[in-house]
Amino acid sequence: MQSNTNNSTSASPLAPGWLAVPEDLNALHAPMWAAGVQRNDDGELAIDGVPVRELKEQFGTPLFVMSEGDFRARARSFKDAFDAAFADICGGVDVYYAGKSFLCTAVAAWVAGEGLRLDTCSGGELAVAARVGIDGANLGLHGNNKSDAEINRALDMKLGRIVVDSLDELERVAKIASGRGDTAKVMLRLTPGVHAHTHEFIATAHEDQKFGLSMAEDSGEAAGLSAAEEAVAAATSYSNVELLGLHCHIGSQIFEPDGFALAAEKLLDFLAEMRAKYSIVLPELDLGGGYGIAYTPVDTPRPPAEIAQAMAAVVRSKCAELDITPPRISIEPGRAIVGTTTFTLYEVGTLKTVRVDVPADALGEAGRDHNVTFPRRYVSVDGGMSDNPRPVLYDADYSAIVASRTSDAAPQLSRVVGKHCESGDIVVRDVYLPEDVAAGDLLAVPGTGAYCWALSSNYNYLARPGVVAVRNGAARLIVRGETEEDLLNRDMGVANV
Repeated sequence: MQSNTNNSTSASPLAPGWLAVPEDLNALHAPMWAAGVQRNDDGELAIDGVPVRELKEQFGTPLFVMSEGDFRARARSFKDAFDAAFADICGGVDVYYAGKSFLCTAVAAWVAGEGLRLDTCSGGELAVAARVGIDGANLGLHGNNKSDAEINRALDMKLGRIVVDSLDELERVAKIASGRGDTAKVMLRLTPGVHAHTHEFIATAHEDQKFGLSMAEDSGEAAGLSAAEEAVAAATSYSNVELLGLHCHIGSQIFEPDGFALAAEKLLDFLAEMRAKYSIVLPELDLGGGYGIAYTPVDTPRPPAEIAQAMAAVVRSKCAELDITPPRISIEPGRAIVGTTTFTLYEVGTLKTVRVDVPADALGEAGRDHNVTFPRRYVSVDGGMSDNPRPVLYDADYSAIVASRTSDAAPQLSRVVGKHCESGDIVVRDVYLPEDVAAGDLLAVPGTGAYCWALSSNYNYLARPGVVAVRNGAARLIVRGETEEDLLNRDMGVANV
């Protein structure tokens, strides 16, 4: 196996400050990859012993490649770590896998098999759970605008919880339950005003956004009361609503524990206030998810045990301070379970190098009277924003590596782009790849298990890729890739001409 250990190459001025020139372009940064992903004796990337060229020949590219064993291990690690940390507080934790990150019937079955529950956000996600046969008691339903049909479906399936997002929705849930003669088990989603260090569009606990009931006083509907307090009073007044407790979610891709700690403290304060003011004891508290993963070498995810212990310490001390019985805690990891289990496999197509101007003063050469140009190479692949829209939606950073071989060529700053008719169609904004990358090479982009296939589209009439699960040296499709015929079958125009 060849190895690139060129330490003399200097960083490109076009590269972001966090991106270092790798000492070895062939090496895998372990936190970004599923266990069982490594280079084989031929220098080819393999997952659980299955080489990427074999996957390409059998299933084509682009292709989402997932380690089933790694998924199961990460799911178990959350369940085991949180149960252990909270054993003396509330007897353990209910771990709900956030299905929105990636869901299919195989994954839902793995979730149930590892002792986790499943959080859903739509009737379609409930249909996946029903197809697998998951007990409704182990399901939750989120969403800021649930349809009547989805609420009825949740009641039909006897869901363990419906997470209510507004006063209006609370009234609708109560009305539908009453009309059926059922009781809806409800949690109230609150916005504690905790600002996580994350992208504006995935930070979900500040006031000015669509999710949740504000904890700020005077909502405008009942002077002096917050929307959260109004909802507690209203929920307990409905005979067909069983109010289980409170829920919050402060954002996504979060590495520091202080945001979770502050949110937990604020919700526990609220629980104590409801007990003191109304003699209402709420037995459950869901602290959401949002735990970060490594997309690049500078990302520093925390192991589940560390997260669990930090959160348990806050809940334990705060409940003692407030003199309240600790509620049953639940959490909702999604990305932290599925994200790193998967990489996307692409084939390289066209390449081109452009020259980019950099002002002399930006290089510390203020005396120079003209700009300096530096090369940036564009590496086009056979997918793009249709299979991973996160870079264009959130400015998300990813990494990439040549997967079909090793190389001892020098590193070159590259931008991996897709094949769509959009200048923003970027898969990896900045990465050092070998100078000798060529058409036909396979690239692997790690960390694509969460919110890539789930957010995929048919832009430019590209068919969405398949998803392959690999375990014990065998690969199988768990989601079939679309065909052009699939796309045309939904187009009713010709039949109506």
